[in-house]
Amino acid sequence: MPAVISPLQAQIVFWQVQPGATVLPGELLVVLEAMKMEHEVRAPSAGRLGQVFFLAGEQVEAGAQLAMIEVIASAAAPPAALPPEGVSSSPSGLRQALQRVRQRHAKTTDASRVTALEKRHALGLRSARENIADLCDADSFMEYGALAVAAQRSRRSEEDLIENTPADGMVTGIGSINSALFGPEASRAVVMAYDATVLAGTQGMRNHQKTDRLLGIALQQKLPVLLFAEGGGGRPGDTDMPIVAGLHVGTFASFARLNGQVPVIGIAAGRCFAGNAALLGCCDLIIATTSSNIGMGGPAMVEGGGLGVFRPEQIGPSASQHSNGVIDVLVQDEAEAVAVARRYLAFFQGTLGQWLAPDGNTLRDVVPENRLRVYDTLAVMDGIADIGSVLTLRTGFGKGIHTALARIEGKAIGIMANNPQHLGGAIDADAADKAARFMQLCNAHGLPLVSLIDTPGFMVGPDMEEQAQVRHVSRMFIAATHLRVPFFSVVLRKGYGLGAMAMAAGSFHAPLFTVAWPTGEFGAMGLEGAVRLGYRKELEAQPEGPQRETLYDTLVAQQYDKGSALNMATTLEIDAVIDPAETRVWLMRGLQSTRVRPGGGYAIDAW
Repeated sequence: MPAVISPLQAQIVFWQVQPGATVLPGELLVVLEAMKMEHEVRAPSAGRLGQVFFLAGEQVEAGAQLAMIEVIASAAAPPAALPPEGVSSSPSGLRQALQRVRQRHAKTTDASRVTALEKRHALGLRSARENIADLCDADSFMEYGALAVAAQRSRRSEEDLIENTPADGMVTGIGSINSALFGPEASRAVVMAYDATVLAGTQGMRNHQKTDRLLGIALQQKLPVLLFAEGGGGRPGDTDMPIVAGLHVGTFASFARLNGQVPVIGIAAGRCFAGNAALLGCCDLIIATTSSNIGMGGPAMVEGGGLGVFRPEQIGPSASQHSNGVIDVLVQDEAEAVAVARRYLAFFQGTLGQWLAPDGNTLRDVVPENRLRVYDTLAVMDGIADIGSVLTLRTGFGKGIHTALARIEGKAIGIMANNPQHLGGAIDADAADKAARFMQLCNAHGLPLVSLIDTPGFMVGPDMEEQAQVRHVSRMFIAATHLRVPFFSVVLRKGYGLGAMAMAAGSFHAPLFTVAWPTGEFGAMGLEGAVRLGYRKELEAQPEGPQRETLYDTLVAQQYDKGSALNMATTLEIDAVIDPAETRVWLMRGLQSTRVRPGGGYAIDAW
């Protein structure tokens, strides 16, 4: 006769089945309580419940015999029991608590906010959740803090808050991006999106808490961060928090702390002002749509400061913010912004196993035979990088130097190149700032650097010096001394003076190699200027006219021959003169023979 045994020391709460009743295996017999928790004891076999040895309220020891089961020939099934408390009797079989959770989550979705979504689409913009769904791989996004509402319970009903302030105006979580290329571990990223349909995407106290939570995880787990930053800044209407100004909030310091630790990408569409813009400005990369407006103060703040009345569209329009260097990549819409973000992030996720090489022979004709004729150094980037891999950055600003991310045989690199089409390739303050920050970016995240040199040097003159040229151009030397990544220099044509040295990490012997194309020419300054200054007496000794010009041309030719790439290689000031078609091979072999030195936490200037 099977016994019913107590599994622990406990108190009898109640008997579910009375003596004499037939039971089936596993049927609940008695409920015990220990440490405020209830434990079920079920029938060990089929039969009839015999005498019970303890009643409700009595204490039993572990192993105590509670009752006996009398085995009978057949045991009829007991009548159907009522569902336990809290369990739904609906056809779905879901418990009421789970149904409530599902209903509450449904309130946060776009499907439950049709009117807000229609208004958003009428502006040609997408919702926060639509952008996240496009950015993250399918079904990979895990949302944190979805059930938050604005901290305004003292002035609004719970129903109002649930309906109109879902997620407190910010969607946060972790998802996968590019997992098909780099696998699940390398693809995880923190994604945060201000929801402009909720209180204008403003920064509430709850969404600050959500932001801080995710930023802490990003720093701890070394996860990239992608921020959709549209919104109006701080929110004055949150009344539930006992604060005055909220200046103790840690979000901005936490966001800035990610600098140099993990890739941080910001996307702006529509209006991005005040606190939202401050976070955007901390990003490594800013992608913005042509319809965006970005500013440290929106119209209300400007007017409140007595600075005039302006429409939002007048403050920080994209054209201005692209040309002044705030926007790194200008795109048409959010769909393109998301595509660029995925592409940019991929450079920091790993090496691609498949790639297509360009025809290197095209490089032989990129530099014109006429040494005074301009050309496009972007064509050189395309000629050495994997086909379709070049992503140019900050194209509206510092036009004297091109900067881009690219790949060689699937490996991510950074490329910077002088632009002869702007100031003849001379480096002005903006170009120097652009190059210095680009070196910092690649250094912080471990991307080798390739420098394509064609410059007459730093830009000079009274107007330049009024722009603090001395300080700005020196940033290139300082940034280069902190590099832990391999650096390679290729002189395409002009390699003159301090500007050429700055493009070569401070010295032609600082890079892992400095090579030149046959078109390379070198000097402490531009050849023409060197002749006019160094041979002034000889020139002035000749009568003005053909004789002086003939002597000048002869001296320039002599200087050109003296400063040719071949002569530079003979004196070992450069490492080699190469066939332009072999540039990619040189770079590939250089990458294979070098490594990124360990390190991290290298700062990237916001500027």
